[in-house]
Amino acid sequence: MAVAEAQLYAKVANKVKNRGTCSIVEPLLAMGFPAHTVQKALAATGRKTIEDATKWLHSHCNDPSLDDPIPQEYALYLCPSGPLHDKLQEFWRESKRQCAKNRAHEIFPHITLCDFFTCEDQKVEFLYEALKKVGDRFLNTFPPVPSLSLHSSTSYLGFFVSDSHANIMKEFAVAFASEASALADCHVKPCIKQLHLTLAHKFYPHHQKTLEQLARSINPGEGCQWIATLYSRDMRFVHYQTLRAIFQYKPQNIDELMLNAGDLIFVDRTQQSDVSEGWVIGTSHRTGCRGFLPENYTERANESDTWAKHREYTLIPSSRLLTKDESEPSAKLNGEVHNPIMMKSVTKMLACQLSQNITVRRGLLVMRHGERLDQVFGKSWFQQCLMADGKYQRVDLNFPTSLPKRKDGIKNYEYDPPLSYCGIFQSRLVGEALLEKEVAVSSIYSSPALRCIQTAHHILQGLKLEKRIKIRLEPGLFEWTKWEASKIIPTFMTPIELTEATYNIDTSYRCNVPVASLVPSESYEEYVNRCSAVIRQIVDAYTSEAGTILIVGHGSSLDSFTRPVVGLPPRDSSEFVQLVRKVPSLGMCFCEELKEENRWELINPPVKTLTHGANAAFNWRNGILDG
Repeated sequence: MAVAEAQLYAKVANKVKNRGTCSIVEPLLAMGFPAHTVQKALAATGRKTIEDATKWLHSHCNDPSLDDPIPQEYALYLCPSGPLHDKLQEFWRESKRQCAKNRAHEIFPHITLCDFFTCEDQKVEFLYEALKKVGDRFLNTFPPVPSLSLHSSTSYLGFFVSDSHANIMKEFAVAFASEASALADCHVKPCIKQLHLTLAHKFYPHHQKTLEQLARSINPGEGCQWIATLYSRDMRFVHYQTLRAIFQYKPQNIDELMLNAGDLIFVDRTQQSDVSEGWVIGTSHRTGCRGFLPENYTERANESDTWAKHREYTLIPSSRLLTKDESEPSAKLNGEVHNPIMMKSVTKMLACQLSQNITVRRGLLVMRHGERLDQVFGKSWFQQCLMADGKYQRVDLNFPTSLPKRKDGIKNYEYDPPLSYCGIFQSRLVGEALLEKEVAVSSIYSSPALRCIQTAHHILQGLKLEKRIKIRLEPGLFEWTKWEASKIIPTFMTPIELTEATYNIDTSYRCNVPVASLVPSESYEEYVNRCSAVIRQIVDAYTSEAGTILIVGHGSSLDSFTRPVVGLPPRDSSEFVQLVRKVPSLGMCFCEELKEENRWELINPPVKTLTHGANAAFNWRNGILDG
């Protein structure tokens, strides 16, 4: 053992020698494992048995990150048990069967007491001590029947905990955070906002009624015993997808991953662009090794399947305790004898500061339209597809098969071009990606330009919402009119024409900026003022509605509609022009509301931008016949 490692071990062993840790650590050190890897194995397995830690160490012998000083992340959850737990598990199964998987299925039923925090491997024992000390203080204070009320919105369904019971839980969380921070020297943030037990999250809006019906079968007055449980996870893979191997796979090449049935694999979907179809790159939870694996050998697993359970403390409801002197020991719980002491009340000032509103985030997704015809074929696209009799013909496979009918005939397409066939495919693909990421689109607004309306329509098709969500036409979302080649405002298709062309238009919507109000060749100042006004009106109209507002506009929209929302001033016009030139088809920006801070912030969009290469026109005669 290295001198530094021996010193570290001696320091830790002296601090926790009365907690039984040495009985686990010393046999592992005697096997020849370094002290820092022993501590890492114990933290990753919940510090339960020598056998678990030994198995982990042998499995991770080829783990390239074994010596990296990366701590686990920890969280304290309040988990229900008893009849209420059984009803919740039944809801979990039925909601998944009837409405498909949503975000709530990633984790078991729980109330979050503390956000995830890091703790050094050698200090984890102090977290256990903190949990026991606080559990002893709060042992007989939790109610036998929780006071819960059902709350439902377009993307969230769950139980809110009543104030009286929530305050007990919040005081427990604050006490644990204080003890853990002091003993383990780590920053723990207790949850002191509206406490809730989530039933469904980020589901499709059309499933809301079904989920509500299933939720009403849960009697919130069912008996329940709460268990405060400490979990940990590998912080490196927080945003990865988790897969489970359903078959064994033996590598055929050195860069492939060995799979045993049941193995859990972490996969970063953003790093799969260069991988052959049917394969993914993943990291094994069992071994820590990374490599290629056949995706059809796996299935989706839950995020919490890879978490380690460390310690739990069962809190006996107060009405079920026998009356006894506080000096007498209570019932034996978790293999330990507890001496209950009534908790000390948290100050009234803290209670007044506790927010009673759950943070169900609103999102704003601003997107450029898909590839349009003149973008590919230039200004002459209109002449190319126009026959002598004035009818449309498909002269290239990237032209759409047909064009919607317009009252003034085909001529108005020249300055209001449609999507290319690839643009249609791109838009539907983005919708499917949003569906896979379970983005709950609650409303969609589009510029009156046909290319934007078509993009919105095909995104909704990919989301499988084209019949449930209507497109709201907002002329205020149109491009900076200075860039219009015709120097006049184009003649857009009417809502009636669009409806006849099978686009699901919200004909009852009253726009904020009528088409007649658009000014040809407007100044940059006029444009940014228009954008700022219209986006604030859209956002302010949905102050109480959860979910994501989707804006389908133009390349300039990404900057001009997000900066007012996040509180940034307009860019310099020359800088703005250079930025817009870099925005690709279906480029997007995403804003998320931080309601508790009364502001919005720009964060990573839920899906990646589609990238594809140029494909020049090809004439087989050139070089094939004439060569």
